[in-house]
Amino acid sequence: MTAPLRIGFIPLVDAAALIVAVDKGFAAAEGLEVELVREVSWSNVRDKLNIGLFDAAHLLAPVAIASSLGLGHVKVPIAAPFNLGINGNAITVSPALHAALMEEIGGDRFDPMATAKALAKVVAKRRKAGAEPLTFGMTFPFSTHNYQLRFWMAAAGVDPDEDVRLVVLPPPFMVDSLKSGHVDAFCVGAPWNSVAVDLGIGHILHFVSDFLARAAEKVLAVRQNWADKNPDVVAALVRAAVKAAEFIEHPDNRTEAAQILAQPERIGVDAEVIQRTLDGRLKISPDGTMRESDRYLLVGREGAGRPDPVQAAWLYAQMVRWGQTELTADGVKTAMAVFRPDLYDAALGHRQPTEAPAPFGAFVGPAFDPENIRGHLEAFEVGRWKA
Repeated sequence: MTAPLRIGFIPLVDAAALIVAVDKGFAAAEGLEVELVREVSWSNVRDKLNIGLFDAAHLLAPVAIASSLGLGHVKVPIAAPFNLGINGNAITVSPALHAALMEEIGGDRFDPMATAKALAKVVAKRRKAGAEPLTFGMTFPFSTHNYQLRFWMAAAGVDPDEDVRLVVLPPPFMVDSLKSGHVDAFCVGAPWNSVAVDLGIGHILHFVSDFLARAAEKVLAVRQNWADKNPDVVAALVRAAVKAAEFIEHPDNRTEAAQILAQPERIGVDAEVIQRTLDGRLKISPDGTMRESDRYLLVGREGAGRPDPVQAAWLYAQMVRWGQTELTADGVKTAMAVFRPDLYDAALGHRQPTEAPAPFGAFVGPAFDPENIRGHLEAFEVGRWKA
């Protein structure tokens, strides 16, 4: 048995593999004693990981990269040996904004280009009427939610820095912010989109899997120097998370997994809402309209747990696109080195990748090539990067 580990998490369904690994005994079976610490904000999780109050954390993939690059905070190299989730985010809009978008839409309401064009029309109308810009909530400047909102809006020429307001809100505060009218929409992970719909105050406009077929979301993060000193502990953590993910992904276990996650000290929402998320069957409107997707959230299946450095390169490219950093060869290299398939493979005894990484399948723009980030950026008209 190793010394007790303190691991931070945010109450989101994509912390499932970590929570189930501890609460179902997979971590203990690997000789690990783990205390899970529930946090509210990503800055808390990042800071406590960086200064050593946490040994590991459920962390936004871009925060791990930003920390390794020294962007927005102190520079602390991070290693991510396990992907806790692929996809899992959604965009929820107020009833008023939903009605305005549906009035302007010129195509399939689940087509992100059609909704982005509708948003551009709503933005133009509001500007002409002298109305305040629409406000969208996202979880952190270095977050998938920020980049996914921007990727979608900008596809139809909406400038996310000029035409709307993007504000940072901790995930558990999104619903109250929509209810109070402080935001018109938000992008967040499960279960908070579903909570807004169940309360009758929001419509889920898009699953982020509508934009990108496969987008790295959260990682199991450790400090690089800690990983170097504790390779056996890292490997045991990875194995426990893999076993938990396999448990969660088995349909017969979904009800039990949802009940574990629903506990007040874990996610603290109704188990039925969490099970809908795990099943990829979500209520998207207060009238009860349901939508199913086998891409909504991947927790381990289709090789989702194995970190893919190409995903890290895509996230770095978004940081460059929106002016958070400059494009450099060292920057790309550092970003890609955060995602550690080698540690994942070593933990499981794999000597080579079990399968090729699946492509992004973005709804707009060229196929992403980490060797040509400049070409990726030049394909888009809206952005903040300097050639």
